[in-house]
Amino acid sequence: MPFVYWKCGCISRNFPDVSKSTWQSLVVESELPVLVEFWASWCGPCKMIDPIVGKLSKEYEGKLKCYKLNTDENPDIATQFGIRSIPTMMIFKNGEKKDSVIGAVPESTLVTCIDKYVGGR
Repeated sequence: MPFVYWKCGCISRNFPDVSKSTWQSLVVESELPVLVEFWASWCGPCKMIDPIVGKLSKEYEGKLKCYKLNTDENPDIATQFGIRSIPTMMIFKNGEKKDSVIGAVPESTLVTCIDKYVGGR
């Protein structure tokens, strides 16, 4: 499995970026539920939550897709979903926003949110 080195200095596995050009194919058309982490390179709390989301992306492999969206590079999508604070994690299912979690929350908070849509790890 390839490793990706993010600007924040974190190393994540299977936790790629999504952008305006890939949003339709990766998020809207996904057969699995999708978690999108809205973030920016200057955001301290984003650096705190990144390893947690990376860990969960591995634990939910085959049940959930996880992507990162840089709000500085993709302001149109951030505006479309009303992102006012980062990090914000949103769950999409069948291309529709289902839930969101704002801030650098504990892993258990994300797990509770994710499990509503995937039925557990």
